[in-house]
Amino acid sequence: MRRRTLRRNRRHVSLGVVLLSLHQVAEALVPVAIGLTIDLAVVPGNITALAYCVAGTALLFTVLALAYRTGARYSLRATENEAHLLRVEAARRALDPRGERSGLRVGEVLSVATSDAEQAALYVRAWAAGIAVTVAIVVTTVALLMVDVPLGLGVLVGVPLLMLLLRIPAAHITRRSEAKQATAAGATALATDLVTGLRVLMGIGARHNAALRYRSASVRALEASVGAAASNGVYRGLVTAASAVFLACVAGVAGWMALEGRLTIGELVIVIGLAQFLAEPVQGLGMVGQIFATARASAERLVRLLNAPDAVTPGDRSPGGAGEAALVELSGVSYRTLSDVDLRLVPGEFVGVLATDPRDAEALLELLSGRGDPEGTDGSVTVGGVPVHDLDLAALRATVLVEEHGSALFEGTLRSNLVTGADPDDERLLDALRAASAEDLVVGHPDGLDRPVSDQATNLSGGQRQRVALARALASDPPVLVLHDPTTAVDAVTEEAIARGVAAARTGRSTAGATLVVAASPALLSRADRVVVLVGGRVHRTGTHARLVEEDRHYGEAVLR
Repeated sequence: MRRRTLRRNRRHVSLGVVLLSLHQVAEALVPVAIGLTIDLAVVPGNITALAYCVAGTALLFTVLALAYRTGARYSLRATENEAHLLRVEAARRALDPRGERSGLRVGEVLSVATSDAEQAALYVRAWAAGIAVTVAIVVTTVALLMVDVPLGLGVLVGVPLLMLLLRIPAAHITRRSEAKQATAAGATALATDLVTGLRVLMGIGARHNAALRYRSASVRALEASVGAAASNGVYRGLVTAASAVFLACVAGVAGWMALEGRLTIGELVIVIGLAQFLAEPVQGLGMVGQIFATARASAERLVRLLNAPDAVTPGDRSPGGAGEAALVELSGVSYRTLSDVDLRLVPGEFVGVLATDPRDAEALLELLSGRGDPEGTDGSVTVGGVPVHDLDLAALRATVLVEEHGSALFEGTLRSNLVTGADPDDERLLDALRAASAEDLVVGHPDGLDRPVSDQATNLSGGQRQRVALARALASDPPVLVLHDPTTAVDAVTEEAIARGVAAARTGRSTAGATLVVAASPALLSRADRVVVLVGGRVHRTGTHARLVEEDRHYGEAVLR
Protein backbone atom coordinates (compact mmCIF):
# COMPACT_ATOMS: atom_id res chain seq x y z
CA MET A 1 0.00 0.00 0.00
CA ARG A 2 2.86 2.39 0.77
CA ARG A 3 4.52 1.83 -2.60
CA ARG A 4 1.18 2.33 -4.35
CA THR A 5 0.62 5.57 -2.45
CA LEU A 6 3.93 7.01 -3.61
CA ARG A 7 3.54 5.68 -7.14
CA ARG A 8 0.17 7.30 -7.84
CA ASN A 9 1.32 10.63 -6.34
CA ARG A 10 4.85 10.44 -7.68
CA ARG A 11 4.78 13.76 -9.59
CA HIS A 12 3.67 15.93 -6.68
CA VAL A 13 5.68 13.92 -4.17
CA SER A 14 8.84 14.23 -6.29
CA LEU A 15 8.41 17.98 -6.72
CA GLY A 16 7.65 18.37 -3.04
CA VAL A 17 10.72 16.33 -2.04
CA VAL A 18 13.04 18.27 -4.35
CA LEU A 19 11.81 21.70 -3.26
CA LEU A 20 11.61 20.88 0.46
CA SER A 21 15.11 19.39 0.26
CA LEU A 22 16.30 22.57 -1.47
CA HIS A 23 14.77 24.56 1.36
CA GLN A 24 16.61 22.47 3.94
CA VAL A 25 19.90 22.83 2.03
CA ALA A 26 19.44 26.60 1.85
CA GLU A 27 18.60 26.77 5.54
CA ALA A 28 21.66 24.68 6.43
CA LEU A 29 23.85 27.01 4.37
CA VAL A 30 22.73 30.13 6.29
CA PRO A 31 25.22 29.67 9.19
CA VAL A 32 27.87 28.72 6.60
CA ALA A 33 27.22 31.99 4.76
CA ILE A 34 27.44 33.96 8.01
CA GLY A 35 30.69 32.28 9.01
CA LEU A 36 32.24 32.85 5.59
CA THR A 37 31.15 36.51 5.72
CA ILE A 38 32.97 36.89 9.04
CA ASP A 39 36.19 35.19 7.87
CA LEU A 40 36.27 36.64 4.30
CA ALA A 41 34.86 40.13 4.79
CA VAL A 42 34.41 41.25 8.40
CA VAL A 43 37.76 40.14 9.89
CA PRO A 44 39.90 41.40 6.98
CA GLY A 45 37.66 44.50 6.49
CA ASN A 46 37.07 43.78 2.78
CA ILE A 47 34.09 45.91 1.63
CA THR A 48 33.88 44.25 -1.80
CA ALA A 49 33.80 40.80 -0.27
CA LEU A 50 31.17 42.03 2.20
CA ALA A 51 28.95 43.23 -0.67
CA TYR A 52 29.23 39.87 -2.43
CA CYS A 53 28.51 38.03 0.80
CA VAL A 54 25.45 40.16 1.54
CA ALA A 55 24.13 39.63 -2.01
CA GLY A 56 24.73 35.87 -1.76
CA THR A 57 22.96 35.72 1.61
CA ALA A 58 19.95 37.61 0.20
CA LEU A 59 19.77 35.18 -2.72
CA LEU A 60 20.03 32.28 -0.28
CA PHE A 61 17.06 33.56 1.77
CA THR A 62 15.02 34.11 -1.40
CA VAL A 63 15.60 30.51 -2.51
CA LEU A 64 14.87 29.32 1.03
CA ALA A 65 11.47 31.07 1.18
CA LEU A 66 10.27 30.18 -2.33
CA ALA A 67 11.41 26.56 -2.10
CA TYR A 68 9.54 26.00 1.16
CA ARG A 69 6.37 27.70 -0.02
CA THR A 70 6.18 25.79 -3.29
CA GLY A 71 7.40 22.48 -1.87
CA ALA A 72 4.90 22.56 0.99
CA ARG A 73 2.12 23.23 -1.53
CA TYR A 74 3.06 20.19 -3.64
CA SER A 75 3.43 18.00 -0.56
CA LEU A 76 0.07 19.09 0.85
CA ARG A 77 -1.61 18.57 -2.51
CA ALA A 78 -0.25 15.01 -2.72
CA THR A 79 -1.43 14.30 0.83
CA GLU A 80 -4.95 15.63 0.24
CA ASN A 81 -5.19 13.84 -3.11
CA GLU A 82 -4.20 10.56 -1.47
CA ALA A 83 -6.72 11.10 1.33
CA HIS A 84 -9.41 11.66 -1.31
CA LEU A 85 -8.43 8.51 -3.22
CA LEU A 86 -8.43 6.43 -0.04
CA ARG A 87 -11.84 7.76 0.99
CA VAL A 88 -13.22 6.92 -2.45
CA GLU A 89 -11.70 3.41 -2.34
CA ALA A 90 -13.11 2.76 1.12
CA ALA A 91 -16.54 4.04 0.09
CA ARG A 92 -16.46 1.99 -3.12
CA ARG A 93 -15.58 -1.15 -1.15
CA ALA A 94 -18.30 -0.47 1.41
CA LEU A 95 -20.88 0.09 -1.36
CA ASP A 96 -19.75 -2.84 -3.51
CA PRO A 97 -22.87 -4.93 -4.27
CA ARG A 98 -20.85 -8.08 -3.59
CA GLY A 99 -20.46 -7.00 0.05
CA GLU A 100 -17.43 -7.66 2.22
CA ARG A 101 -16.48 -9.84 5.16
CA SER A 102 -14.10 -7.51 7.06
CA GLY A 103 -16.00 -7.98 10.31
CA LEU A 104 -16.29 -4.19 10.71
CA ARG A 105 -19.58 -2.68 11.81
CA VAL A 106 -21.26 0.13 9.88
CA GLY A 107 -19.90 2.82 12.19
CA GLU A 108 -16.41 1.33 12.04
CA VAL A 109 -16.52 1.35 8.23
CA LEU A 110 -17.52 5.02 8.41
CA SER A 111 -14.54 5.75 10.67
CA VAL A 112 -12.17 3.88 8.36
CA ALA A 113 -13.47 5.73 5.30
CA THR A 114 -12.98 9.14 6.94
CA SER A 115 -10.57 9.38 9.87
CA ASP A 116 -8.33 6.45 8.94
CA ALA A 117 -8.15 7.52 5.30
CA GLU A 118 -6.90 10.97 6.32
CA GLN A 119 -4.42 9.55 8.81
CA ALA A 120 -3.06 6.99 6.33
CA ALA A 121 -2.57 9.73 3.71
CA LEU A 122 -0.10 11.43 6.07
CA TYR A 123 2.38 8.78 4.89
CA VAL A 124 2.91 10.94 1.78
CA ARG A 125 3.71 14.00 3.87
CA ALA A 126 5.95 12.00 6.20
CA TRP A 127 7.89 10.57 3.26
CA ALA A 128 8.54 14.00 1.72
CA ALA A 129 9.45 15.56 5.07
CA GLY A 130 11.65 12.58 5.99
CA ILE A 131 13.74 12.87 2.83
CA ALA A 132 14.03 16.65 3.23
CA VAL A 133 15.28 16.50 6.83
CA THR A 134 17.65 13.65 5.93
CA VAL A 135 19.13 15.86 3.19
CA ALA A 136 19.51 18.64 5.77
CA ILE A 137 21.37 16.32 8.13
CA VAL A 138 23.64 15.10 5.31
CA VAL A 139 24.44 18.65 4.18
CA THR A 140 25.11 19.73 7.77
CA THR A 141 27.38 16.74 8.33
CA VAL A 142 29.32 17.43 5.12
CA ALA A 143 29.77 21.07 6.13
CA LEU A 144 31.01 19.99 9.56
CA LEU A 145 33.43 17.51 7.95
CA MET A 146 34.83 20.32 5.83
CA VAL A 147 35.40 22.36 8.98
CA ASP A 148 36.84 19.51 11.05
CA VAL A 149 36.84 15.79 10.23
CA PRO A 150 36.63 14.37 13.80
CA LEU A 151 33.79 16.74 14.63
CA GLY A 152 31.94 15.80 11.45
CA LEU A 153 32.43 12.08 12.12
CA GLY A 154 31.04 12.50 15.62
CA VAL A 155 27.87 14.00 14.21
CA LEU A 156 27.72 11.35 11.47
CA VAL A 157 27.79 8.56 14.08
CA GLY A 158 25.72 10.30 16.73
CA VAL A 159 22.65 11.16 14.64
CA PRO A 160 21.89 7.58 13.40
CA LEU A 161 22.49 6.25 16.90
CA LEU A 162 20.07 8.80 18.30
CA MET A 163 17.41 7.85 15.73
CA LEU A 164 17.91 4.16 16.44
CA LEU A 165 17.27 4.70 20.13
CA LEU A 166 14.14 6.74 19.38
CA ARG A 167 12.64 3.83 17.40
CA ILE A 168 11.97 1.98 20.66
CA PRO A 169 9.21 4.34 21.88
CA ALA A 170 7.90 4.68 18.29
CA ALA A 171 6.68 1.05 18.41
CA HIS A 172 4.74 1.86 21.58
CA ILE A 173 3.14 4.83 19.83
CA THR A 174 1.98 2.58 16.99
CA ARG A 175 0.21 0.28 19.44
CA ARG A 176 -1.40 3.21 21.24
CA SER A 177 -2.51 4.71 17.90
CA GLU A 178 -4.08 1.40 16.85
CA ALA A 179 -5.96 1.18 20.14
CA LYS A 180 -7.11 4.79 19.82
CA GLN A 181 -8.45 4.31 16.28
CA ALA A 182 -10.13 1.02 17.17
CA THR A 183 -11.94 2.37 20.24
CA ALA A 184 -12.94 5.56 18.42
CA ALA A 185 -14.37 3.47 15.57
CA GLY A 186 -16.22 1.30 18.08
CA ALA A 187 -17.78 4.37 19.70
CA THR A 188 -18.78 5.68 16.26
CA ALA A 189 -20.35 2.33 15.37
CA LEU A 190 -22.33 2.26 18.61
CA ALA A 191 -23.49 5.85 18.08
CA THR A 192 -24.64 4.97 14.55
CA ASP A 193 -26.60 1.97 15.85
CA LEU A 194 -28.23 3.97 18.64
CA VAL A 195 -29.20 6.90 16.41
CA THR A 196 -30.69 4.51 13.85
CA GLY A 197 -32.78 2.77 16.51
CA LEU A 198 -33.57 5.83 18.60
CA ARG A 199 -37.32 5.59 18.10
CA VAL A 200 -37.33 1.96 19.16
CA LEU A 201 -35.23 2.73 22.24
CA MET A 202 -37.59 5.53 23.25
CA GLY A 203 -40.58 3.29 22.63
CA ILE A 204 -39.36 0.52 24.95
CA GLY A 205 -37.98 2.94 27.53
CA ALA A 206 -34.36 1.86 27.02
CA ARG A 207 -32.96 5.28 26.20
CA HIS A 208 -31.21 5.61 29.58
CA ASN A 209 -29.50 2.22 29.28
CA ALA A 210 -28.43 3.03 25.71
CA ALA A 211 -26.95 6.32 26.90
CA LEU A 212 -25.01 4.45 29.59
CA ARG A 213 -23.64 2.03 26.98
CA TYR A 214 -22.50 4.90 24.76
CA ARG A 215 -21.01 6.76 27.71
CA SER A 216 -18.98 3.66 28.59
CA ALA A 217 -17.78 3.29 24.98
CA SER A 218 -16.97 7.00 24.82
CA VAL A 219 -14.97 6.81 28.06
CA ARG A 220 -12.92 3.93 26.63
CA ALA A 221 -12.30 5.95 23.47
CA LEU A 222 -11.31 8.96 25.59
CA GLU A 223 -8.89 6.89 27.68
CA ALA A 224 -7.32 5.44 24.54
CA SER A 225 -7.02 8.91 22.98
CA VAL A 226 -5.49 10.35 26.13
CA GLY A 227 -3.07 7.42 26.27
CA ALA A 228 -2.06 7.96 22.65
CA ALA A 229 -1.67 11.70 23.24
CA ALA A 230 0.43 11.03 26.35
CA SER A 231 2.67 8.69 24.38
CA ASN A 232 3.04 11.28 21.63
CA GLY A 233 3.88 13.94 24.23
CA VAL A 234 6.50 11.75 25.90
CA TYR A 235 7.97 10.93 22.50
CA ARG A 236 8.19 14.61 21.56
CA GLY A 237 9.85 15.34 24.90
CA LEU A 238 12.38 12.54 24.40
CA VAL A 239 13.23 13.79 20.91
CA THR A 240 13.67 17.36 22.13
CA ALA A 241 15.73 16.36 25.17
CA ALA A 242 17.96 13.93 23.27
CA SER A 243 18.53 16.49 20.52
CA ALA A 244 19.38 19.20 23.05
CA VAL A 245 21.91 17.00 24.87
CA PHE A 246 23.50 15.88 21.62
CA LEU A 247 23.78 19.42 20.24
CA ALA A 248 25.12 20.75 23.53
CA CYS A 249 27.93 18.21 23.26
CA VAL A 250 28.69 19.32 19.69
CA ALA A 251 28.71 23.00 20.69
CA GLY A 252 30.93 22.29 23.72
CA VAL A 253 33.50 20.41 21.65
CA ALA A 254 33.51 23.18 19.01
CA GLY A 255 34.04 25.86 21.67
CA TRP A 256 36.96 23.93 23.15
CA MET A 257 38.51 23.58 19.67
CA ALA A 258 38.19 27.36 19.11
CA LEU A 259 39.98 28.01 22.39
CA GLU A 260 42.74 25.67 21.25
CA GLY A 261 43.07 27.62 18.01
CA ARG A 262 41.93 24.79 15.77
CA LEU A 263 38.89 26.78 14.59
CA THR A 264 38.62 30.39 13.39
CA ILE A 265 35.91 32.74 14.61
CA GLY A 266 33.98 32.20 11.38
CA GLU A 267 34.34 28.41 11.65
CA LEU A 268 33.15 28.53 15.27
CA VAL A 269 30.08 30.48 14.15
CA ILE A 270 29.51 27.91 11.40
CA VAL A 271 29.79 24.99 13.84
CA ILE A 272 27.54 26.60 16.48
CA GLY A 273 25.05 27.69 13.82
CA LEU A 274 24.97 24.24 12.22
CA ALA A 275 24.64 22.59 15.62
CA GLN A 276 21.72 24.85 16.46
CA PHE A 277 20.16 24.29 13.04
CA LEU A 278 20.63 20.54 13.35
CA ALA A 279 18.11 20.51 16.21
CA GLU A 280 15.28 21.15 13.75
CA PRO A 281 15.93 18.30 11.27
CA VAL A 282 16.80 15.88 14.08
CA GLN A 283 13.52 16.67 15.84
CA GLY A 284 11.78 16.62 12.48
CA LEU A 285 13.11 13.14 11.83
CA GLY A 286 11.72 12.05 15.16
CA MET A 287 8.33 13.58 14.33
CA VAL A 288 8.41 11.82 10.95
CA GLY A 289 8.72 8.54 12.84
CA GLN A 290 5.68 9.47 14.89
CA ILE A 291 3.65 10.31 11.76
CA PHE A 292 4.73 7.03 10.16
CA ALA A 293 3.54 5.16 13.25
CA THR A 294 0.13 6.86 13.21
CA ALA A 295 -0.27 6.43 9.44
CA ARG A 296 0.67 2.76 9.67
CA ALA A 297 -1.98 2.06 12.31
CA SER A 298 -4.68 3.63 10.13
CA ALA A 299 -3.35 2.00 6.96
CA GLU A 300 -3.68 -1.45 8.55
CA ARG A 301 -7.36 -0.80 9.23
CA LEU A 302 -7.84 0.43 5.67
CA VAL A 303 -6.14 -2.67 4.31
CA ARG A 304 -8.46 -4.81 6.43
CA LEU A 305 -11.45 -3.22 4.71
CA LEU A 306 -10.05 -2.98 1.18
CA ASN A 307 -8.67 -6.55 1.15
CA ALA A 308 -11.65 -8.15 2.88
CA PRO A 309 -13.04 -11.12 0.93
CA ASP A 310 -16.28 -10.63 -0.93
CA ALA A 311 -19.42 -11.66 0.88
CA VAL A 312 -20.71 -12.89 -2.50
CA THR A 313 -18.61 -14.40 -5.29
CA PRO A 314 -20.71 -14.02 -8.47
CA GLY A 315 -20.22 -15.76 -11.79
CA ASP A 316 -20.58 -14.39 -15.31
CA ARG A 317 -23.68 -16.15 -16.67
CA SER A 318 -27.17 -14.79 -17.31
CA PRO A 319 -30.46 -16.44 -16.33
CA GLY A 320 -32.36 -18.45 -18.93
CA GLY A 321 -35.26 -16.94 -20.86
CA ALA A 322 -38.93 -16.79 -20.00
CA GLY A 323 -39.39 -20.28 -21.40
CA GLU A 324 -37.72 -21.87 -18.39
CA ALA A 325 -40.04 -24.22 -16.49
CA ALA A 326 -39.15 -22.53 -13.20
CA LEU A 327 -37.90 -19.00 -12.61
CA VAL A 328 -36.47 -20.04 -9.23
CA GLU A 329 -35.92 -23.56 -7.96
CA LEU A 330 -34.43 -24.94 -4.75
CA SER A 331 -33.76 -28.66 -4.87
CA GLY A 332 -32.67 -30.58 -1.78
CA VAL A 333 -31.12 -27.43 -0.28
CA SER A 334 -29.49 -27.50 3.13
CA TYR A 335 -28.05 -24.19 4.31
CA ARG A 336 -27.62 -22.91 7.86
CA THR A 337 -30.91 -23.89 9.57
CA LEU A 338 -32.54 -25.14 6.36
CA SER A 339 -32.51 -28.87 5.68
CA ASP A 340 -33.42 -30.63 2.40
CA VAL A 341 -35.74 -27.85 1.17
CA ASP A 342 -37.50 -28.10 -2.20
CA LEU A 343 -39.20 -24.98 -3.59
CA ARG A 344 -40.25 -23.99 -7.12
CA LEU A 345 -41.43 -20.65 -8.43
CA VAL A 346 -42.93 -20.77 -11.92
CA PRO A 347 -44.00 -17.77 -14.02
CA GLY A 348 -47.26 -16.20 -12.87
CA GLU A 349 -47.24 -17.76 -9.39
CA PHE A 350 -47.87 -15.99 -6.10
CA VAL A 351 -46.31 -18.18 -3.41
CA GLY A 352 -46.29 -17.66 0.34
CA VAL A 353 -43.74 -19.04 2.81
CA LEU A 354 -44.41 -19.31 6.52
CA ALA A 355 -41.26 -19.94 8.60
CA THR A 356 -41.95 -20.75 12.23
CA ASP A 357 -38.28 -19.99 12.98
CA PRO A 358 -37.05 -16.52 11.83
CA ARG A 359 -33.63 -18.03 11.13
CA ASP A 360 -35.16 -20.19 8.41
CA ALA A 361 -36.57 -17.09 6.72
CA GLU A 362 -33.19 -15.33 6.89
CA ALA A 363 -31.39 -18.33 5.41
CA LEU A 364 -33.92 -18.58 2.56
CA LEU A 365 -33.56 -14.87 1.74
CA GLU A 366 -29.76 -15.17 1.70
CA LEU A 367 -29.98 -18.00 -0.81
CA LEU A 368 -32.42 -16.19 -3.09
CA SER A 369 -30.34 -12.99 -3.08
CA GLY A 370 -27.14 -14.88 -3.89
CA ARG A 371 -25.54 -14.03 -0.54
CA GLY A 372 -25.38 -17.60 0.65
CA ASP A 373 -21.98 -19.21 1.16
CA PRO A 374 -21.59 -21.75 -1.68
CA GLU A 375 -19.24 -23.90 0.41
CA GLY A 376 -21.86 -24.18 3.14
CA THR A 377 -24.74 -24.97 0.77
CA ASP A 378 -25.82 -28.48 -0.16
CA GLY A 379 -28.25 -29.06 -3.02
CA SER A 380 -28.92 -26.62 -5.85
CA VAL A 381 -30.40 -23.13 -6.11
CA THR A 382 -31.13 -22.05 -9.68
CA VAL A 383 -32.52 -18.87 -11.24
CA GLY A 384 -33.73 -19.28 -14.80
CA GLY A 385 -32.13 -22.73 -14.88
CA VAL A 386 -28.66 -21.39 -13.93
CA PRO A 387 -27.02 -22.03 -10.52
CA VAL A 388 -27.33 -18.83 -8.51
CA HIS A 389 -23.58 -18.67 -7.77
CA ASP A 390 -22.78 -18.85 -11.50
CA LEU A 391 -24.89 -15.80 -12.27
CA ASP A 392 -23.53 -12.35 -12.97
CA LEU A 393 -24.50 -10.23 -9.98
CA ALA A 394 -26.16 -7.49 -12.06
CA ALA A 395 -28.14 -10.12 -13.97
CA LEU A 396 -29.24 -11.77 -10.72
CA ARG A 397 -30.32 -8.45 -9.20
CA ALA A 398 -32.25 -7.60 -12.39
CA THR A 399 -34.09 -10.94 -12.20
CA VAL A 400 -34.64 -11.45 -8.48
CA LEU A 401 -35.37 -8.52 -6.16
CA VAL A 402 -35.30 -9.42 -2.48
CA GLU A 403 -37.01 -6.66 -0.50
CA GLU A 404 -35.71 -7.12 3.04
CA HIS A 405 -37.85 -6.37 6.07
CA GLY A 406 -35.52 -3.56 7.22
CA SER A 407 -35.27 -1.66 3.93
CA ALA A 408 -33.72 1.80 4.13
CA LEU A 409 -34.97 5.07 2.71
CA PHE A 410 -32.67 7.95 1.85
CA GLU A 411 -32.69 11.70 2.24
CA GLY A 412 -34.23 13.41 -0.77
CA THR A 413 -37.79 13.22 -2.03
CA LEU A 414 -40.48 10.58 -2.29
CA ARG A 415 -39.77 10.40 -6.01
CA SER A 416 -36.02 9.85 -5.57
CA ASN A 417 -36.75 7.01 -3.14
CA LEU A 418 -39.14 5.32 -5.56
CA VAL A 419 -37.15 5.62 -8.79
CA THR A 420 -34.79 2.74 -9.57
CA GLY A 421 -32.82 2.44 -12.80
CA ALA A 422 -34.41 4.22 -15.74
CA ASP A 423 -36.77 6.95 -14.57
CA PRO A 424 -40.37 5.63 -14.77
CA ASP A 425 -43.23 8.03 -15.41
CA ASP A 426 -45.27 9.48 -12.59
CA GLU A 427 -48.28 7.26 -13.32
CA ARG A 428 -46.21 4.13 -12.75
CA LEU A 429 -44.96 5.47 -9.43
CA LEU A 430 -48.49 6.40 -8.38
CA ASP A 431 -49.70 2.91 -9.33
CA ALA A 432 -47.00 1.41 -7.11
CA LEU A 433 -47.98 3.71 -4.24
CA ARG A 434 -51.64 2.73 -4.65
CA ALA A 435 -50.75 -0.97 -4.61
CA ALA A 436 -48.76 -0.41 -1.40
CA SER A 437 -51.64 1.59 0.10
CA ALA A 438 -49.32 4.60 0.32
CA GLU A 439 -51.15 6.97 -2.03
CA ASP A 440 -52.09 9.13 0.97
CA LEU A 441 -48.46 10.30 1.17
CA VAL A 442 -48.94 12.08 -2.17
CA VAL A 443 -52.62 13.00 -2.23
CA GLY A 444 -53.22 16.15 -0.26
CA HIS A 445 -49.53 17.03 0.06
CA PRO A 446 -48.56 20.23 -1.82
CA ASP A 447 -45.33 18.73 -3.17
CA GLY A 448 -46.86 15.44 -4.33
CA LEU A 449 -44.16 13.00 -5.44
CA ASP A 450 -41.57 15.66 -4.62
CA ARG A 451 -42.50 15.52 -0.96
CA PRO A 452 -39.27 15.86 1.07
CA VAL A 453 -37.87 12.82 2.87
CA SER A 454 -35.42 13.57 5.69
CA ASP A 455 -32.31 11.64 6.67
CA GLN A 456 -33.27 8.10 7.76
CA ALA A 457 -36.84 9.13 6.71
CA THR A 458 -37.45 10.37 10.25
CA ASN A 459 -40.30 12.59 9.01
CA LEU A 460 -42.26 9.44 8.11
CA SER A 461 -43.80 6.96 10.52
CA GLY A 462 -42.68 3.35 10.65
CA GLY A 463 -45.70 2.22 8.65
CA GLN A 464 -45.18 4.93 6.05
CA ARG A 465 -41.54 3.96 5.61
CA GLN A 466 -42.50 0.32 5.18
CA ARG A 467 -45.14 1.15 2.57
CA VAL A 468 -42.78 3.41 0.59
CA ALA A 469 -40.16 0.64 0.53
CA LEU A 470 -42.81 -1.79 -0.72
CA ALA A 471 -43.92 0.69 -3.40
CA ARG A 472 -40.31 1.04 -4.53
CA ALA A 473 -40.04 -2.74 -4.95
CA LEU A 474 -43.31 -2.85 -6.90
CA ALA A 475 -42.27 0.07 -9.12
CA SER A 476 -39.07 -1.74 -10.12
CA ASP A 477 -41.30 -4.58 -11.45
CA PRO A 478 -38.71 -7.43 -11.38
CA PRO A 479 -39.41 -10.86 -12.92
CA VAL A 480 -39.15 -12.38 -9.44
CA LEU A 481 -40.11 -10.33 -6.39
CA VAL A 482 -39.35 -11.64 -2.90
CA LEU A 483 -40.97 -9.77 -0.01
CA HIS A 484 -40.10 -10.31 3.65
CA ASP A 485 -42.73 -9.24 6.21
CA PRO A 486 -43.86 -6.17 4.23
CA THR A 487 -46.85 -5.35 6.50
CA THR A 488 -45.61 -5.70 10.09
CA ALA A 489 -45.84 -1.94 10.82
CA VAL A 490 -49.41 -1.34 9.58
CA ASP A 491 -52.87 -1.96 10.99
CA ALA A 492 -55.13 -4.80 9.91
CA VAL A 493 -57.23 -2.68 7.53
CA THR A 494 -54.15 -1.31 5.75
CA GLU A 495 -52.64 -4.80 5.70
CA GLU A 496 -55.68 -6.11 3.84
CA ALA A 497 -55.49 -3.24 1.35
CA ILE A 498 -51.79 -3.90 0.77
CA ALA A 499 -52.36 -7.63 0.23
CA ARG A 500 -55.07 -6.86 -2.32
CA GLY A 501 -52.89 -4.25 -4.07
CA VAL A 502 -49.75 -6.39 -4.22
CA ALA A 503 -51.62 -9.40 -5.60
CA ALA A 504 -53.29 -7.26 -8.25
CA ALA A 505 -50.06 -5.48 -9.22
CA ARG A 506 -48.06 -8.69 -9.58
CA THR A 507 -50.71 -10.73 -11.40
CA GLY A 508 -51.44 -7.80 -13.70
CA ARG A 509 -47.88 -7.65 -15.11
CA SER A 510 -47.52 -7.59 -18.89
CA THR A 511 -45.14 -10.57 -18.69
CA ALA A 512 -45.55 -13.52 -16.38
CA GLY A 513 -43.44 -13.15 -13.26
CA ALA A 514 -43.33 -14.77 -9.86
CA THR A 515 -43.86 -13.40 -6.37
CA LEU A 516 -42.68 -14.97 -3.12
CA VAL A 517 -43.87 -13.54 0.19
CA VAL A 518 -42.13 -14.69 3.37
CA ALA A 519 -44.54 -13.62 6.10
CA ALA A 520 -47.05 -14.65 8.73
CA SER A 521 -49.72 -12.24 7.47
CA PRO A 522 -53.02 -14.06 6.84
CA ALA A 523 -54.07 -11.26 4.46
CA LEU A 524 -51.03 -11.88 2.22
CA LEU A 525 -50.95 -15.67 2.58
CA SER A 526 -54.65 -16.00 1.76
CA ARG A 527 -53.94 -14.57 -1.69
CA ALA A 528 -51.09 -16.96 -2.42
CA ASP A 529 -51.60 -19.76 -4.94
CA ARG A 530 -49.94 -22.02 -2.40
CA VAL A 531 -48.19 -21.66 0.93
CA VAL A 532 -45.04 -23.54 1.94
CA VAL A 533 -44.71 -24.10 5.70
CA LEU A 534 -41.18 -24.41 7.11
CA VAL A 535 -40.90 -26.04 10.53
CA GLY A 536 -37.50 -26.80 12.01
CA GLY A 537 -35.82 -25.86 8.72
CA ARG A 538 -37.78 -28.43 6.69
CA VAL A 539 -40.79 -28.21 4.41
CA HIS A 540 -43.55 -29.32 6.77
CA ARG A 541 -46.57 -28.92 4.48
CA THR A 542 -47.68 -27.19 1.28
CA GLY A 543 -51.22 -26.10 0.45
CA THR A 544 -53.62 -23.21 0.21
CA HIS A 545 -54.11 -20.84 3.13
CA ALA A 546 -57.66 -22.00 3.79
CA ARG A 547 -56.75 -25.67 3.79
CA LEU A 548 -53.69 -25.19 6.01
CA VAL A 549 -55.69 -23.19 8.57
CA GLU A 550 -58.09 -26.10 8.89
CA GLU A 551 -55.60 -28.96 8.81
CA ASP A 552 -52.26 -27.75 10.21
CA ARG A 553 -51.88 -26.79 13.85
CA HIS A 554 -48.45 -25.13 13.36
CA TYR A 555 -49.81 -22.98 10.59
CA GLY A 556 -52.93 -21.97 12.44
CA GLU A 557 -51.02 -20.96 15.57
CA ALA A 558 -48.61 -18.85 13.51
CA VAL A 559 -51.03 -16.90 11.30
CA LEU A 560 -54.27 -16.62 13.30
CA ARG A 561 -53.96 -13.78 15.78
